[in-house]
Amino acid sequence: EVQLVESGGGLVQPGGSLRLSCAASGFTFSSYAMSWVRQAPGKGLEWVSGINSGGGSTSYADSVKGRFTINRDNAKNTLYLQMNSLKPEDTAVYYCNTFRSDLPDNAWGPGTQVTVSS
Repeated sequence: EVQLVESGGGLVQPGGSLRLSCAASGFTFSSYAMSWVRQAPGKGLEWVSGINSGGGSTSYADSVKGRFTINRDNAKNTLYLQMNSLKPEDTAVYYCNTFRSDLPDNAWGPGTQVTVSS
């Protein structure tokens, strides 16, 4: 079955860094553009970053541009999000999915919690 499993979150101080990973299985990962989205407490899903299937084109929400970097390793079926200069407003559960959200609904993983606090 299609599975997306996020990892790498944790508690970090403002200005710190984390690297999130998304392990994909059950579909041809290398054929899909991918995204990171996040959900802050009491908020809806916010798109964070996207990357095309080959990894050569990336895009970012204005709120994270210049601080976050998305990349992927298609040989490992893994998507990454390098997060630097973290701010308290980055606190959220982070999820990966295809850019078009065209996998089955149950493909959504558990997400990984990122908490930025002093």
